[in-house]
Amino acid sequence: MPLHFLYPSDPVEPKQPDQQFRDQIDEMRIVGLGISIVSLEELGEDSCRIRGRIPNGATVVYRGWMLAPGEYEKILALIHSSQASPLISLEAYRACHYLPNWYPRVGEFTAETKVFPATSDLAQELKALGWGKFFIKDYVKSLKTSVGSIVSKPEDISIVLAEMQKFRGTIEGGVCVRRFEEFVLNSEKRFFVINGVPHAMSGTVPELVFECARRIKSAFFAVDVAARTDGVLRVVEIGDGQVSDLVGWGAARFAELWKE
Repeated sequence: MPLHFLYPSDPVEPKQPDQQFRDQIDEMRIVGLGISIVSLEELGEDSCRIRGRIPNGATVVYRGWMLAPGEYEKILALIHSSQASPLISLEAYRACHYLPNWYPRVGEFTAETKVFPATSDLAQELKALGWGKFFIKDYVKSLKTSVGSIVSKPEDISIVLAEMQKFRGTIEGGVCVRRFEEFVLNSEKRFFVINGVPHAMSGTVPELVFECARRIKSAFFAVDVAARTDGVLRVVEIGDGQVSDLVGWGAARFAELWKE
């Protein structure tokens, strides 16, 4: 079954690809892979359709902006309506997109994490944990602007969550409280795992990433690894590969992964 890639269209000109992904699309075409586009703004509407034919029986890889599971389910419906199959099922998407789903599989290799409903008395929960510092995020993302995501005083978590709500518009799933770990500056690297095989932008793949590849049940996901200040390699994040951007990667190198 041929591989085929589905990218978001431009929000203003839905017949054109989103500017953010045009370099990737160009490189995918160079290595001979088919491309279609879809308007994320039209998802769920009767007018929403895939532009650019998907061959019957193709396996489709979505590459684009992060989607809530309900939105991703609509992408899957469009793929199935084209007589094609997705590389990543809804179950596999959720398995890597939501931290509480991947954390139990690699818990010993990543920061200790507790998960709470957003309605909890979180300041009290942090006090009970008694950690020196806390890294706060929802099921998917942390706050990279404003006050950031690191909390030293438990009562400050309310500020982080308010800013997260302000800048992101939502707290997705719930609140993940991670024990803070200090990493060596600029040591974080992203690896992609495709059908159980890990790939690096350059150099070798650490054994830690191979272990993640054995434990995570998805055909395409990303693993971010960094060196803790004591020298131990740690998993910083795991994410669905379809919505993981090319941090540290070039578009040409990424396209090469899919040649075969």
